[in-house]
Amino acid sequence: MAALASSLAVSSRVTMPSAAVMASSGRLSAASSFAPSLKASFGCAAPSSRVVMAAAAAGKDKPREGSKEPAQETLLTPRFYTTDFDEMEALFNREINPYVNQVEFDACLEEFRADYNQTHFVRSPEFKEAADKIQGREREIFVEFLERSCTAEFSGFLLYKELGRRLKKTNPCIAEIFTLMSRDEARHAGFLNKALSDFNLSLDLGFLTKARKYTFFKPQYILYATFLSEKIGYWRYITICRHLNANPEFACYPIFGKFENWCQDENRHGDFITAMLKCYPKFLTSWDSKLWARFFCLSVYVTMYLNDHQRAAFYNNLGLDVKQFDLHVIKETNKTSARIFPAVLDTENPEFERKLDHLVQLHQSIIATDASTAPDLVKRLQKLPLQAAFVGELLAMYLMTPVDSGSVEFADNEPRIVY
Repeated sequence: MAALASSLAVSSRVTMPSAAVMASSGRLSAASSFAPSLKASFGCAAPSSRVVMAAAAAGKDKPREGSKEPAQETLLTPRFYTTDFDEMEALFNREINPYVNQVEFDACLEEFRADYNQTHFVRSPEFKEAADKIQGREREIFVEFLERSCTAEFSGFLLYKELGRRLKKTNPCIAEIFTLMSRDEARHAGFLNKALSDFNLSLDLGFLTKARKYTFFKPQYILYATFLSEKIGYWRYITICRHLNANPEFACYPIFGKFENWCQDENRHGDFITAMLKCYPKFLTSWDSKLWARFFCLSVYVTMYLNDHQRAAFYNNLGLDVKQFDLHVIKETNKTSARIFPAVLDTENPEFERKLDHLVQLHQSIIATDASTAPDLVKRLQKLPLQAAFVGELLAMYLMTPVDSGSVEFADNEPRIVY
């Protein structure tokens, strides 16, 4: 899943007041980057961004010997999340909520129990052989991709595992689905961490569990962000897979051959979150749900766009144009989101693309300013107009005329799909 210390900033270099999927690969991380902004700008409550430390943090302050030091946390790195589990229990308690469609959840459970990818993530000698051929800057970029992806998948594992544990008494069916989703995420994270060993590295995931900060999100926002995280993950994986099937000369590492089945896990996860959203009409029909749906779409799309443009060399090595790849993924994810969200962004508007490109330029200028040798005070002053322009562009994107969407209506206490 994963994916959330400054206003509308989406970089550790865009520093403004206020407190705190693969978006590149992060689970939920996009949303927190933008969270406090709407309250300040539009007068509506932003998601709670209370950051808490893992309870066991004091027990281990260094990764095990021989493992890779985790990447420095920024607003664009995958994050770990927690939520109000009591509220989540109440939302899916059939005795309290008449909109819980148990038949749909039972069907979802059968899908997850089937475990279609149980024997899919099998390695071969070609993994190590291919890794040894990747050298220089390309190797560094590839290692970063594997690390970010592994951290993102592990973040999803932790959240889903805890949800599975906490919902056992309230709704055993939903609890089991979350437990099986955590199985999928753990399998993905383990496979990615094993891939890192081909590059003579590994992540101490136990250390990450205890040392990373956990960001708090209300259940409503967890559901929006997780849905987008899973669906955008699906479109990223399937797009890369189809491209490499058509252009096998760019498949530099065997992990890409696993993407076609892998992305179906992401798709199933997203479908389950869709069923969860339908359990609470307010999440899909209220006026503020339209605001939040657009907010999370913008958060996820912009964060992915900035992340990927920072790492354009990775996509170039795969024979992909990063801009065209991202625009395709954004538009397809937006179409998928429009089936359930009450409103989405108009990603087909040429102005949307222009503003994305302008954000990339501003982001690169901020990075260049930070990297300069000027005194810190001078750099802060130089960044102010860039940051202001960045925030202004984000607000302009949010305020663009949205696309009303959604295909669910509620009648007789039962959500129904409208075609």
